[in-house]
Amino acid sequence: MYRPPAEPGMPIDEIDTPALILDLDAFEANLDHMASAAKAAGVRVRPHAKTHKSPVVAHLQMARGAVGQCVQKVAEAEILAWGGVPDILVSNEVVSPAKLARLAALARIARVALCADHALGVDAIEAAAQDAGVRLPVLVEIDVGAARCGLVPGPEVLALARRIASSRHLSFGGLQAYQGRAQHQRTLDERTASIASAAEMTGRMVEDLRTIGLDCPIVGGAGTGTFALEAATGVFNELQVGSYVFMDADYGRNHPAPPFRQSLFVLSTVMSTPNAEVAVVDAGLKALAVDSGLPLVWQREGVTYAGASDEHGKLTLAPGSSPLKLDERVMLVPGHCDPTVDRYDWYVGVRNGRVECLWPISARGAMN
Repeated sequence: MYRPPAEPGMPIDEIDTPALILDLDAFEANLDHMASAAKAAGVRVRPHAKTHKSPVVAHLQMARGAVGQCVQKVAEAEILAWGGVPDILVSNEVVSPAKLARLAALARIARVALCADHALGVDAIEAAAQDAGVRLPVLVEIDVGAARCGLVPGPEVLALARRIASSRHLSFGGLQAYQGRAQHQRTLDERTASIASAAEMTGRMVEDLRTIGLDCPIVGGAGTGTFALEAATGVFNELQVGSYVFMDADYGRNHPAPPFRQSLFVLSTVMSTPNAEVAVVDAGLKALAVDSGLPLVWQREGVTYAGASDEHGKLTLAPGSSPLKLDERVMLVPGHCDPTVDRYDWYVGVRNGRVECLWPISARGAMN
């Protein structure tokens, strides 16, 4: 890890840049809103740590009622478990014997579950659990429209669930049913139709499993773009939301946008003003993920982030805009929060114009 870009008590304008800024008031409001919404709907929240990669954030979510965390990678699970998170779901397939051995070892200090969509994958999980002398919960992942991992709902799901339930070293954990494509469908009608279809398929599988004597402790899915729709179906009992804590420019393009405040920013510094219509900041491709579009310039009317190179961000100023000055700080809204977070070692928490806290992004780069 690199040295922090700030110290508590420091004014924002003295933070070294580029820096990942967390508006604590907005962040806490987002945590509270999701907790209240889930409680009202009678569902559990299991937030996705692939967004924040931080045991600190995980504990703040659990303090508001979250039952644990989701992760996508074994290394993320390890860092959260070592950080005191007691209940972790790897909402992903793990097939490598070496990775499965790590997960099985981790099950000695935390409850660790994972997903499978193939009998050979279940065999590998069972072998790792047997070797470690532990019992691992395994969810069957079904494809409800994301067209990524998962079995098509039907007889294969029942057969795989039976296979898991019959093992002395595994337990059937339920269904993983995430409709990822729906999260950024722009209209409410599109999202509603996608989640209605996902809920119908998932609900049918829950009932079919019940007929063969298998209940689903977890029926997990949902995301920041559709969580209210899944919560209202009566099918899903866990919401695997991630980006709601931070938000980003791409979620802001949904209509309506999710009911959360923008809390995550990249703070940059103006390093060049070649003319009245252009300014250059020190946050480029290495500071911001642009897979979902370029960042937005926060609360600077007429200023647009027009392009990025490795270390530079080009801002254009519309005629009549207030000029930008050398060494001036500019706040940027990332296009995609998750991979932007993974570029930084520290969250710089700010409130009322000053640094309040520094939190390590402990699972930064945890890809294996």
